[in-house]
Amino acid sequence: MEVVMAIVIGILFMCATYLMLSKSILRIIIGTGLLSHGAHLLLLTMGGLKQGAVPLLTEEAASYVDPLPQALILTAIVISFGVTAFLLVLAYRSYQELGTDNMERLKGNDTNE
Repeated sequence: MEVVMAIVIGILFMCATYLMLSKSILRIIIGTGLLSHGAHLLLLTMGGLKQGAVPLLTEEAASYVDPLPQALILTAIVISFGVTAFLLVLAYRSYQELGTDNMERLKGNDTNE
């Protein structure tokens, strides 16, 4: 199962890199979202995909799942949601002011010349 997850993580990172190198600001935002999802899956896979009981230590729990990767992923999801919301508001506001979402035109470089 870890091999399948590694392939999925690689595909997510590949798509995110492709989208982040484009000129449209919305594609860049989608790329950062895909990159954060890939990082979440990477943390989950690095923590180990084990079958076990809940992390309450009692006499009948022989093996249990480590709760630390789940807590890290939950924190990362909240942070990435906040960053994505900020980037979407920033893109909307810059489109209202400047009338474009092209990164070259936002930098001041005219592509018409």
